Amino acid sequence: MCSSDLVLQGLDVELKRRGDLFRAAQVDVLTAYRARTRQTLPRILLLVDEFQEFFSDDDPIAAQAAQLLDRMVRQGRAFGMHVLLGSQTLAGSYSLARSTIDQMAVRIALQCSEADSRLILADDNGAARLLNRPGEAIYNNTNGLVEGNNFFQVAYLRDEERDQYLAEIGNFASVRSYRPPRPQIVFEGNAPALASKNSLLADLLTATKPPAPARRVAAWLGDPIAIKEPTAAFFRRQSGSNLLMVGQNDELCLGMTMTALISLSAQHAAGAARFYVLDFGAVEDAHAERLRDLCQRLPQPVQWGRRRELAAMIAAVGAELERRQTLPDEALRGLPSVYLAVYGLHRARDLRADEGTGFSSYSDEPKPPSPAQQFPTILQQGPDLGIHTLVWCDTVVNLNRMLDRRAQREFETRVALQMSADDSSNLLDSTAAARLGMYRAILVSDEEARQEKFRPYNVPEEAWVAAHYQHRPG
Repeated sequence: MCSSDLVLQGLDVELKRRGDLFRAAQVDVLTAYRARTRQTLPRILLLVDEFQEFFSDDDPIAAQAAQLLDRMVRQGRAFGMHVLLGSQTLAGSYSLARSTIDQMAVRIALQCSEADSRLILADDNGAARLLNRPGEAIYNNTNGLVEGNNFFQVAYLRDEERDQYLAEIGNFASVRSYRPPRPQIVFEGNAPALASKNSLLADLLTATKPPAPARRVAAWLGDPIAIKEPTAAFFRRQSGSNLLMVGQNDELCLGMTMTALISLSAQHAAGAARFYVLDFGAVEDAHAERLRDLCQRLPQPVQWGRRRELAAMIAAVGAELERRQTLPDEALRGLPSVYLAVYGLHRARDLRADEGTGFSSYSDEPKPPSPAQQFPTILQQGPDLGIHTLVWCDTVVNLNRMLDRRAQREFETRVALQMSADDSSNLLDSTAAARLGMYRAILVSDEEARQEKFRPYNVPEEAWVAAHYQHRPG
């Protein structure tokens, strides 16, 4: 299902919700609802550029989009939900139904063909064909009737002036410490998402009081392709509460890993969490030092390391697991959460399932358990005791080399970027990841029976990270 259709579905749910609210309040327009209930129900504006893309194919998705748009146009005005559609042309085999366009009173036409003019304005109104000056347009708020034509000149704004005005507006808001809660929702399908635009995370990072303990914490991973809160993996103290990410886009996987660590840290007070981060990112990568730099800034205790530190860090987490297994439940509740992040499992050869036998080749004396033996135990027994694991691996083939199927089942939350249909079936029990685009991912949560498409976060901007962690050196 395309992202635009999911947006329309979300708006349709809101339209029905507002209908129920208005019926309960015995009103039929937004102003009356506000007056009777004393509640501020915001107006919603849907802007669609090149809306013809909804109908590029004659398929069920196009038919559903047409139905949802028609309902928005017909019923939305009374509920404070408005639609603004823009397109270079209305010509084509598939388009918005004429009956839907007839419900839109305001039409604006720039110079176009006579056929488009009659489609935009009215069957007998071809006036837009006669426009010849750049920026000349017709404004018509009488459903396109000829007598409603008002000729005007569109204002021209140079790029430099636009940037200047936007900067002035930003400065104006900054001086007054103004930050609107959710002024707009913008979907940019051709780019990765930005963690800096996550308002929930921003609230946590700027909070003056330490966060209260929570039964579950969110690791935000990206922007949803629907009208809802940012996409997140949730960690609870229960079996299987680990996160697995699989995909070959190193930059997006690093972005999700870093944002997950930032958001988990922001939901724990100082001393209420500990982090172990094994970084197997390529040293020649453009972002090679970003994960280490973040670990140096987080306010909780963090151990960061590469392959040389792997054995010691896995042993430390394994020892903490063994210690917690001896404690009563009452004592466990007050212990800090532990997060083990493995960025680049496919390069962590010491964690391969076939590494180490547990016995010396020169004697029958058992050796201490190897990292490859301890790691599956941490995955299986850790979450119940507040020890969770986050892993990125590049391909399903390498994942199968590193972990057996039993260990893989300990990840109840899995994220997949674009991959083959076979790999998607093996990882998600669905071929959905084979139909993903470049900046798309799918999250599957077994515990919540949830499958969600989203735009993964890119590597967080250095200035944004530094601004929120000024108290720690970079």
